Amino acid sequence: MGFSSFQTVTRDSLFTRLDFRTKLVMLVTITLIAFTWESPIAGGLLALAVAIACLLAGVRLTYLGTVLKVMFPFYIFLLLSMGFFNVDQVKLLTGKTELTPLLSLPASWALIGGATMSVEGTLYGLNIVFKTLTMVLIIPLAIFTTDVNQMTIGMVRAKIPYKIVFIFSSTLRFVPLLLGEVQSIIEAQRLRGLDFERMNWFKRGRVYAAIAVPLILNALAKSQQLEIVLQSKGFSGSPHRTYLHESTLAPVDYALIGGFVALFAGAIAVYVGLGVGKFYWLLGSAG
Repeated sequence: MGFSSFQTVTRDSLFTRLDFRTKLVMLVTITLIAFTWESPIAGGLLALAVAIACLLAGVRLTYLGTVLKVMFPFYIFLLLSMGFFNVDQVKLLTGKTELTPLLSLPASWALIGGATMSVEGTLYGLNIVFKTLTMVLIIPLAIFTTDVNQMTIGMVRAKIPYKIVFIFSSTLRFVPLLLGEVQSIIEAQRLRGLDFERMNWFKRGRVYAAIAVPLILNALAKSQQLEIVLQSKGFSGSPHRTYLHESTLAPVDYALIGGFVALFAGAIAVYVGLGVGKFYWLLGSAG
């Protein structure tokens, strides 16, 4: 199993033709804007825009669906915890002394009886959900549309220390190998009569926990082999070396880098000057 199985984008698009340095600027820009905005509406629009960009770039819809399924329990926990318990921070953010109740639990319930879920706390939790969703989606938009070799040389040209680049690229190359080993172990268990399809979630969890042991041991063995290979080749981590691939910024890269910088500056300007992206943007005034 090679890296191509991990790289989910199969069709050519603008994103696949961009230099990885442009995608790094995009990733940093979108991340900073997502963390700056407090409005659930602005955060939701940003997350929607990133999701649409993923689909246009060719990221599989099944991958996006899997992300939502995996993150859904965490998002529910965020909404509940922020709605019920994040009181002081939301009061400070909104300038209110009393929050608007949305849901109250019966006082007879143990431990959580009488707790009140606020509208403002829920909206704040919704904004956190959109922030994390944006982060989860922007990373595959940059990584899945870039060949690992182009990614490596792009990061080196961006003056990122070569040792960090090497660790990052090695991690990406190890992921499909580990996934392949997981699949091999599961197939071996099936050949021995283990029926995964008829198991409940608890039994499946126990089986996957047992798989983790040989998987970790194999990963450790491969990392030791990699260490021996690097030592035998005199690996120093110096960026002054020759590279098989080249990374060149095209005019469209320069244009998009300038566009992302202008986007960030504009987002900060309208946030400070007009309140676009603040907590109560398009929701009404605080007070």
